[in-house]
Amino acid sequence: MKKLFAFSAFFLISYFGFSQILKPVKWSFSSQNINEKEAYLIATATIEKGWHVYSQDIGEGGPIPTTLTFVKSSDYKLEGKTTETPKAVSAYDNNFGMQISWHESKAIFKQKIKLNKPELTVKGTLEFMVCNDKQCLPPEDVDFSISVKAIKNNNLASADVKTTSIPENNEIAITANDSSSIVNDTVTAVTNPVSVDAIKISAKPIEDKSSKQSLWAIFIAGFIGGLLALIMPCIFPMLPLTVSFFTKKAESRAKAISHAFIYGLSIIIIYVLLGLAITIFFGSDALNDLASNGTFNFLFFLLLVVFAVSFFGAFEITLPNSWANKMDEKSDKGGLAGLFFMAFALALVSFSCTGPIIGTLLVQAASMGERIGPAVGMFGFALALAIPFTLFAAFPSLLKSLPKSGGWLNSVKVTLGFIELALALKFLSNVDLAYHWELLDREVFLVLWIVIFAMLGFYILGKIKFSHDSDLPFITIPRLFISIIIFSFTIYMIPGLWGAPLKAISAWLPPQTTQDFDLYTNSLSSPNIQQDTVKKKYAGLFKAPHNLDAFFDYEQGLAYAKSQNKPVLIDFTGHSCVNCRKMEASVWSDKEVLSRLKENYVLISLYVDDKTDLPESEQYVSKFSGKKIKTLGNKWSDFQASTFATNSQPYYVIVNNTGKALVPPQAFNLEIKNYTNFLDSGLTAYRKNNK
Repeated sequence: MKKLFAFSAFFLISYFGFSQILKPVKWSFSSQNINEKEAYLIATATIEKGWHVYSQDIGEGGPIPTTLTFVKSSDYKLEGKTTETPKAVSAYDNNFGMQISWHESKAIFKQKIKLNKPELTVKGTLEFMVCNDKQCLPPEDVDFSISVKAIKNNNLASADVKTTSIPENNEIAITANDSSSIVNDTVTAVTNPVSVDAIKISAKPIEDKSSKQSLWAIFIAGFIGGLLALIMPCIFPMLPLTVSFFTKKAESRAKAISHAFIYGLSIIIIYVLLGLAITIFFGSDALNDLASNGTFNFLFFLLLVVFAVSFFGAFEITLPNSWANKMDEKSDKGGLAGLFFMAFALALVSFSCTGPIIGTLLVQAASMGERIGPAVGMFGFALALAIPFTLFAAFPSLLKSLPKSGGWLNSVKVTLGFIELALALKFLSNVDLAYHWELLDREVFLVLWIVIFAMLGFYILGKIKFSHDSDLPFITIPRLFISIIIFSFTIYMIPGLWGAPLKAISAWLPPQTTQDFDLYTNSLSSPNIQQDTVKKKYAGLFKAPHNLDAFFDYEQGLAYAKSQNKPVLIDFTGHSCVNCRKMEASVWSDKEVLSRLKENYVLISLYVDDKTDLPESEQYVSKFSGKKIKTLGNKWSDFQASTFATNSQPYYVIVNNTGKALVPPQAFNLEIKNYTNFLDSGLTAYRKNNK
């Protein structure tokens, strides 16, 4: 049920924390000729100090072994098993409580193949898992593609080498003419190097997995948005009309299908061009910066409220009629251009329904930091719109299965209006927190959401009616189940008025520290009396979650840690950081984590988006970015970027009382065991260095 509640808002907008992910292993792939008919396929792992990659042969109940899987092909044949060098180290693994074989520093995996043709490409997947003595990272898959060209006289074949090194993650293609092994920064030597007559290196970017997953999320969100737009009253009634136009005007069914296909393709081109224009005009970095900008958040709050009121029927948001008329005139010309302008007219006329969905989708795509995100989102949106027109033109009989237009279309529009209104409050909350207005505390936010969703539930049941709504003589089964879900969500939120964490939606709510009456936090912990005697800088502006006693100034916190002989946990956070709230609600609330934070560390929380002005004497020009640092948020954002080479939140760094990092930092990760291991490893490193 919690996942259902959280998913209900996903398609409209989502903030994603941008984090540095640990990548302690770099892989490179190459080939080495043995003779005219045989070659080796080689996977080389370069492993950071302190980490290890597991062998192919380990016992059951342990970690994921390193496994090379090759795509079957008649072009080659595998000979024997994959070998690994150097010999794996056998040791007791604390993570799994068993004796396991692993590789440190470097590992080379070789697979011998028989060549059935002089030129071929071998594709496959490498699965591996990397751990240190305190924690393990999730198993990873690496897709590879190696081109092998047989060369006589035992010379090395040319090889395509793909490397998954971070951060470049590029594909390196190496071509050698009658040459032996080639050695560079990313490819392991496989034989003794000799002279190279000609080397041509070309770099082609390949997609890393995280980028691929982000783009898929944007595409799916766009597709869902397109499906919702399809059943809006501005578009749904046009389905049978447009299909009928194609079938009647065309000379044959084949002609009608081809016209509908071009029409659908035109819809996709128009919306994708819109996404590309947004990226080109603003730039992906600028769009990402806007997501945490106070002025932008307030303007987007107002925009969503306007869209919601429009969906409620107060007025229609339309583009100038002259635009649509011009498109209609051009569509009458016929031919391919006419179909394109006909699709353009659809986009203009339906803007009152699609505008809010498109606007929210573009913000979501931009917030994920993908350069082509807006275009991918618009492609998903347009594809959902285009498919039905093409499909129904090809099979007109399917139109009979469509529900008839009626009052239910307006109900969809009004329902989205309620959701837009609820989401608008999130943007207002971001501004309220950043500027310390203290108008939209957690319980006020929850009261508004409870009222909004309760009213939505009553609307679905027909108990609330707008002037443009049709009469509802009875409740249909879909309306009944939708109302049950909405009322269940509403009741779920009520305990939050007394401090219940509401983990399913905690990322959307103001921080727990803004709650005036909080029974839950008081039951978890109480403030540390000794640290409470310290007068903290900025204590009037910020509060730490779960009654943790935190500092909000780096220098002061570091000085206190030195006096107490404790390590420091730097918490780079933000008022508008959704994942920060999720970590605090889901991970920091755990008793094991909470006890470690209270007893073992001095916590310093630095808000990188706070709008509090620095005194004139403390303002400066950043040596890192060259920008004028005017606010408290500017100061901590600049400190994070210049010191730790990242600007993502949440970001957790454990340092000693001189500011030296003790263990690799952590980013957003809801696995509690991972976080306790992180805290324990930091404490161990601190004690070791202070003996």
